[in-house]
Amino acid sequence: MSATLVTDLSRAQFALTALFHILWPVLTIGLSFFLVVIEALWLKTGDVDYYRHARFWAKLFVLNFSVGVVTGLPLEFEFGTNWAGFSRFAGDFFGAALGFEGAMAFMLEAGFLGIMLLGWKRVPRAVHFFATLMVAVGASLSALWIVMANSWMQTPAGGSVVNGRFVVTDFWAAMFNPDMVWGVSHMWVAALETSCFVVGGVSAWYVLKNRNPAFFMKSFKMALLAAVLIAPLQIYLGDGSGKSVFNYQPAKGAAIEGHWHTNPVGRGASWAVAAWPDAEKGANDWAIEIPNVLSLLATSTWDGQVKGLLDITPQDRPPALPLLFYSFRLMVAIGLYFFALMAVSLWHAWRGGWQEAAWQSRPWLLKGWLWAVPLGYVAVEMGWIVREVGRQPWLIYGVLRTSEGASQLPASSVVFSMAGYTLIYIVLAIAFFIFARRWLRKGPELTLEPPLRAVAWRDRRI
Repeated sequence: MSATLVTDLSRAQFALTALFHILWPVLTIGLSFFLVVIEALWLKTGDVDYYRHARFWAKLFVLNFSVGVVTGLPLEFEFGTNWAGFSRFAGDFFGAALGFEGAMAFMLEAGFLGIMLLGWKRVPRAVHFFATLMVAVGASLSALWIVMANSWMQTPAGGSVVNGRFVVTDFWAAMFNPDMVWGVSHMWVAALETSCFVVGGVSAWYVLKNRNPAFFMKSFKMALLAAVLIAPLQIYLGDGSGKSVFNYQPAKGAAIEGHWHTNPVGRGASWAVAAWPDAEKGANDWAIEIPNVLSLLATSTWDGQVKGLLDITPQDRPPALPLLFYSFRLMVAIGLYFFALMAVSLWHAWRGGWQEAAWQSRPWLLKGWLWAVPLGYVAVEMGWIVREVGRQPWLIYGVLRTSEGASQLPASSVVFSMAGYTLIYIVLAIAFFIFARRWLRKGPELTLEPPLRAVAWRDRRI
């Protein structure tokens, strides 16, 4: 078996495990903050509906969290089994980042999770709220360290290669590498946006079915008001992240846009709305283009110069150009759909108010939210494909090629482990949907009473 085949198999296995795992942390991050907000509203207003919302959505949170933890473990193992060369080369920084994630973020999140789930009548309200807040902080810290480490792979900084290893001389520079701010913020807000439309979509389904509509209008209203901030913010972060790609990773930028020829100075680059990039021909088979728009998107000027793929050596160009091209456009289209859905819903709320009858008279709008539930996950997957496939053929951009970081294993071993992961993930996915369906069909417990306020210390004395 050739080394190239083994490397491709390891890449396929990591893509499988990463794309499946990333489905779960996005909802964990966003839903944890939603739980903080509704518990805070319950403590502030005393409205028992917020308490019941907290208990209802916490069940989805723990189900999602459990699958996320299980599916994240193989990724840690693969760095040692399939990517030993990478681990030896980059362990000085990458190992430290993953260590911080485990010791600082995951332990914080897991340590307070038990209190959040089981401590409702066992600890004072303030302690319970603090536990919920710590779970949310831990989930976001976990994302911070993971995406920070990935950003370093996109734009490595803070050290140099010495005797075949990357030696960190400035840990802060490595952490706050050029991609870090855009990469972390874009991913974190993607998690909030996905969760926002999951909460809104599930709530819309209950309103549409006329099951406890007044109760679920509260969570729907919260999701819509959150979307007013999150949807435009994500578009802004996506635009900034794209400009950063053209600045620091021109090959990836040219690949996701099907841009082959560097435009002359003073003449703007056209943006392909649709095209079919052909790597063998070194051109697009066909394209529908808008003049000057690519220069505007990449450089914020109408005639800014954008480097084309033909000015990049063939061995440094990303593969799978049609996949990159259309993954990027699907992600952008979903982001624009979220913005339009938010705007139309806000206009409807302004005209018709928040009464459930007004929304039930517009079933197409509620169905729009229902369809948004899976679309957030699709956008996250497309964004991750653009980010990771676009970095190829580099494992660490411009420093370590993917072929240099892969372990030389028997191909049969990689195929066997990949088949095992696939089987386990199918079982996990089926189990999740069975339990999630039960949770959805059962609905909230509207007879659930909140715990009494803690008895004052002086009243406890015998």
